[in-house]
Amino acid sequence: MQKIDSVIQRQLDNFAKTAYNSPSYKAAVIQFPLWPEPARGVANVALRSALFAAIDPKNRKSFTRKVVAVQSGFEIRFTGIQLCQSDLDVWEQALHLARLHPLGDRCSFTAHAFLKALERFTGKAQHEWLKDTFARLQAGSVEITKGSQETYFGSLIDKGARDEITGRYVLQINPDLADLYATGWTAIDWTQRRRLKKKPLALWLHGFFATHAAPFPMKVELYRSLSGSQTKEKWNFKQNLKAALEALKKVGAIISYQFEGELLHVERVPSSSQQRHLDNQIKTRC
Repeated sequence: MQKIDSVIQRQLDNFAKTAYNSPSYKAAVIQFPLWPEPARGVANVALRSALFAAIDPKNRKSFTRKVVAVQSGFEIRFTGIQLCQSDLDVWEQALHLARLHPLGDRCSFTAHAFLKALERFTGKAQHEWLKDTFARLQAGSVEITKGSQETYFGSLIDKGARDEITGRYVLQINPDLADLYATGWTAIDWTQRRRLKKKPLALWLHGFFATHAAPFPMKVELYRSLSGSQTKEKWNFKQNLKAALEALKKVGAIISYQFEGELLHVERVPSSSQQRHLDNQIKTRC
């Protein structure tokens, strides 16, 4: 055990040395926004796209610079094994822990505690699932371009180390991810999200609606595209969409919804910051 701990410690020291000696760290301490404990902060571009698709994990595909559907203003390309909502759960939890440290610094936790935070079992199969998920997040390459001007490209998790005996992880998050938060981010209600587990489309919609103070009407076909749904028949997707919306109503994520032909109207209660934004818009118009 002592030998293993010394190996892990050397890896930690190497990570720290790299982080503290980097020009970006010396220039300024880069850190995620400090959202509150009950929430999970995510860059809007990840929630308004099919980067984390609303699919069954069993139906993943492999992509090479695949153009991913996203709302206007951005372009996303992805290379790797397709990501889904369970991957987003893990990424959100990793970012949640990383927010307490300067980006590029080490973030340490045990697999057991991490799985408990996700409300998953903690047996061997779940530990292997977590290893697989971190591998996808680290190996996948994301290219995100804003306004055809500047592109971020890299992995969603920079690198890490794992003690196979104790189950302790150390992750390092790329400081450049902070730039994505500068374009807009949302604090996700983690309690509501956990109540929607195993409902991929409801989970995707939960994140998408959370990024909008007042969701504007959108066509059903656009929801199918942005969510990355693999449901081929439009009528079938619309039925799935209704079921997902009912699930959101049940957990209190939305107040109501209404279809006008192929146009979907959704009403939700905005967060306090979103309400201030809406109030300022009204003042500006007046």
